[in-house]
Amino acid sequence: MLNKIVVYGVGLIGGSFARALKAAGAVRHVVGIDRSEASALRALELGIIDEAVVGAQADAAAEAAAIRSADLVVLATPVAQTARILEGLLPHLGAQTIVTDCGSTKADVVAAARAVLGDRIGQFVPGHPIAGRETNGPDAAIADLYIGKKFVVAPLAENAPEAVARVTDAWRTCGAIIHRLTPEEHDKVFASVSHLPHLLAYALVDDIAGKPHADLLFQYAASGFRDFTRIAGSSPEMWRDISLANQAALLSELDAYMAQLTHLRERLAAGDGATLEAVYGNAQRARRRWIEAIEAAEAPPPKDTAE
Repeated sequence: MLNKIVVYGVGLIGGSFARALKAAGAVRHVVGIDRSEASALRALELGIIDEAVVGAQADAAAEAAAIRSADLVVLATPVAQTARILEGLLPHLGAQTIVTDCGSTKADVVAAARAVLGDRIGQFVPGHPIAGRETNGPDAAIADLYIGKKFVVAPLAENAPEAVARVTDAWRTCGAIIHRLTPEEHDKVFASVSHLPHLLAYALVDDIAGKPHADLLFQYAASGFRDFTRIAGSSPEMWRDISLANQAALLSELDAYMAQLTHLRERLAAGDGATLEAVYGNAQRARRRWIEAIEAAEAPPPKDTAE
């Protein structure tokens, strides 16, 4: 049982975390801090949080009071805001308070935390919940968002086991499955399977939207287009920050993808149906194996039939 948690950013990710802990009866009091007064008050109205603080100078005293007695502080904000938030909370950070984040990049977040927290870096445990929806804000928050989803913890050498456990126990209570990666491993992996797909989805929709007959194209876009571009409905600010924060790894993945597209264009121009089919078939088989692995991992354990 956590006595009090403070959540910076009460939208989809932070709001769902708070909802899940409250639904599990695992926290007594949730303080939500948000730079948007409307979001903070909406989260309070929806019962996601028990106390709202707007992240403005006028509410510095309320923010300080919230931090001083918190068991856990969660940063569910765009990664570019990490340093600013840590600078604000550091003077009020109690010795027993653990701070964690939900950022989609880790190396830059760790660098910001080290620069701000200094010798108190052991109180910061980097993390990343692998879950989301295409909608944002407090109204998008749901208690079951993390059930069966991965939570990647990227612990630092300075983290005490108890600090890591406080973070992972909270996410496990939300229904998440805990995985561990180093910050560097994390950023390379997610450049490939998350950051690049978001860039591609945004680029495709932006390209079509800029065509003179865009209305006609969107009129006939169906479920395949909707599924492929779903993630382009995510927060542009958040994904701008993620793209820039993981720039090197994302550029490497983008270059590899562009080389693949160039190869496919050459084969298409040459009328090489055999190569196109081979690429499509390999992709189909790889995706099928991936789906089967997910389904196997999420399948309920067999019932014990022994008498």
